[in-house]
Amino acid sequence: VQLQASGGGLVQAGGSLRLSCAASGRIYGSYNMGWFRQAPGKEREFVASINWSGGSTYYSESIKGRFTISRDNAKNTVYLQMNILKPEDTAVYYCAAGLRTTAQAMAVMKISNAYWGQGTQVTVSS
Repeated sequence: VQLQASGGGLVQAGGSLRLSCAASGRIYGSYNMGWFRQAPGKEREFVASINWSGGSTYYSESIKGRFTISRDNAKNTVYLQMNILKPEDTAVYYCAAGLRTTAQAMAVMKISNAYWGQGTQVTVSS
């Protein structure tokens, strides 16, 4: 699976962005998907994940209620709708796809054999 993340940019605090992660590969619909982020000088952290069917989602406490993860298996794409953005949301956002790594495991950073996208920069100005 190859992943291409897009949709990042510069936005003022309180604004919104929608990230997209387009996947290639015949069995995309079987993969659990996640969004992670890494701010300068910090470790990569979990943001949100969704299981292969879209029936289960997980969110980090820091973004719960502001971000929404969704997927469209027909389009091989996972989305991250980000609302009420804060300066502390500034980071490079990465998408990941895991066949054996569950969405729940992604939420606690127990990731193995996952594919990663190249990242997209999100900058929130105060």
